[in-house]
Amino acid sequence: MALTPTKLIWMDGKLIPWEKANVHVLTHTLHYGLGVFEGIRCYETDKGPAVFRLGDHIRRLENSAKLVGIKLPYSVDELVSAVKQTIKANEIDECYIRPIAFYGYGVMGLNPEGSPVNVAIAVWPWGTYLGEEGLEKGVRAKISQWLRIDPRILPPQAKLVANYANSIFAKLDALNSGCDEAILLNTEGSVAEGPGENVFIVKNGTLFTPPLSAGALEGITRDSIIRIAQDKKIKFEEQNISLEQLYGAEEAFFTGTAAEVTPIREIDGHVIGDGRRGRITGELQSTFFGAARGKMERYESWLDFVFGARGQKKSNKCSGSM
Repeated sequence: MALTPTKLIWMDGKLIPWEKANVHVLTHTLHYGLGVFEGIRCYETDKGPAVFRLGDHIRRLENSAKLVGIKLPYSVDELVSAVKQTIKANEIDECYIRPIAFYGYGVMGLNPEGSPVNVAIAVWPWGTYLGEEGLEKGVRAKISQWLRIDPRILPPQAKLVANYANSIFAKLDALNSGCDEAILLNTEGSVAEGPGENVFIVKNGTLFTPPLSAGALEGITRDSIIRIAQDKKIKFEEQNISLEQLYGAEEAFFTGTAAEVTPIREIDGHVIGDGRRGRITGELQSTFFGAARGKMERYESWLDFVFGARGQKKSNKCSGSM
């Protein structure tokens, strides 16, 4: 999906024009991949724009940086404030948010010491990642020929730039096969996750998802769905999922900031359930969107209102679609 430019990007403490948010071609992370980032969404609500679980996302960014030895020059509170400042400055009610911390221009070589740590935050309108139709009818997935990176090779709990080469290969593999998305297995042959999503299945009324030890990122949408399921008294188990269990699922779906809650209707030609969004998937999806759009008081603590809890007059909505 092509980017839709907005007006300003926050970069190293300043708002600068979108078209001037550039880096040197010898930026360290551009060559070696040692950078960390987040994907966050802001939703339009009756109280104005609200960022979904903003503090949790920024804390995960901080944790990713610590895991790979990057010293962030800003605190969590400062970055939370910067995200809201960037949304306000761009007068946008609904958007995708990309904070990134990376080693900039300074040295060349594997040791990044001597390169500054730069931080940027961009926001732009972005629709449904796997398509509006996919949210309702489900998407077609395939088991990737690529395995998820083993935790002994790179840290899966860091949202690390370098890790996403693995995800890109899996995504392209799926698209080249005529599918919408991939599912990666780990080196033990169990389900790990999608290229940028966690995976859930339903069997005999029980909700299952792989444990983090399977190589899955500790997804914030994943955590939200688990908590919603528990609130609804849906039986839930975190366990390794075999390929046979995946094929035999009655329901399956992806979760992620980009994918939100997207049903899976087919995997490797195996129709999942009735080949459409299942009952439990639909119930969880509906509650998730209700929470994200401020329709459910029970989950209002997950929202960080850009103009405060009372809200202010909304700006003109800027929307985009896949």
